[in-house]
Amino acid sequence: MINLSMPGRDTPLELHNLLLDMNGTLTTDGVLITGVKEKLELLKKHLNMYLLTADTHGNGVSVAEELNIEIFKVSGVEGGQDKLDFLNTLRAENTVAIGNGYNDTLMLEQAALAVAVIGEEGCSVHALKRADIVVKDINDALSLLLNPLRIIASLRG
Repeated sequence: MINLSMPGRDTPLELHNLLLDMNGTLTTDGVLITGVKEKLELLKKHLNMYLLTADTHGNGVSVAEELNIEIFKVSGVEGGQDKLDFLNTLRAENTVAIGNGYNDTLMLEQAALAVAVIGEEGCSVHALKRADIVVKDINDALSLLLNPLRIIASLRG
């Protein structure tokens, strides 16, 4: 769990879960971005992790196995709703979501903490508008969770 008490906000964030988009977020052109595996290993001590993907490149299972995290495949057409439905099986108020795509929009909008990643594949403007924090790449997003004072500095009231 990661606890965040932010000045100027009534309720602290108590994060238990991490939802991760795959393509454009954890991977570029289907290839895992350097440094991600190591940072996720550190975060596993604090958060339950789930990989959510429409599996554009067909390698979602191998990426999930490499990272040793649970995978949830979403529809290529209704993926946004599928991601939101998955979030709703958890407690949204205890979940951080990281993504970059249009199909991440609903998930980002409902998660307790939403981080949009721009990355080499870009970021949907819709996802960008739903994020609490925007970063240039996944390693920066994961570093926020490893260094929670950065989140507090960005989101204090």
